Amino acid sequence: MPDRAPRKDAARNRAAALAAADTLFADCRSPDEITMADIAAAAGVGKGTLFRAFGDRTGLIRALYGARLEPLSAAVDSGPPPLGPATPPLERAPALLDALLCFKLDNRHLALALEGTGADSPYRTQHYEHWHALLRDLLERIPGLADAGFTAHALLAATRADLVGHLTDEEHVPREELRRRLADYARSALGGPVGRGPVTTD
Repeated sequence: MPDRAPRKDAARNRAAALAAADTLFADCRSPDEITMADIAAAAGVGKGTLFRAFGDRTGLIRALYGARLEPLSAAVDSGPPPLGPATPPLERAPALLDALLCFKLDNRHLALALEGTGADSPYRTQHYEHWHALLRDLLERIPGLADAGFTAHALLAATRADLVGHLTDEEHVPREELRRRLADYARSALGGPVGRGPVTTD
């Protein structure tokens, strides 16, 4: 068919752009310094190709973040405990937060870039709204917990990429200590037992 080659080229260019962006964000000092021109040059494609494939820089960041997050999303949507939907809320909520924290620790610059894509607020990004809704709906199933929406906001605030960067770079909190603190904070906020450390999701 005559359109098969262009489709293959588009898919190949898209994959090359995502791979190049992934490397650039991982190696940069600040995500703000990565431009579409940088990504196009690293991928070996034209800037116009990037804009046709992703719309703009925000679209590219969202596409890359979604691709990186796909294994975690699958585990949350249909996986086994402790992340999957069959897990009791008091166990699942801390596990979701731990998984999100670990993802941001492993993809810090990309997470910072994504959180900066909100037009006027980081809380208006599709990514944040999705995780807030997921956590809020889960917390609503915990008896006696007041204001699940606010509690979901407060818990997610502890996983913001800028805070994670500050704690690891400025306060030098080790990864496992950060995970333990978040687990204790989450369980305390939800009325569960503290001092047990994070639910293992690795």
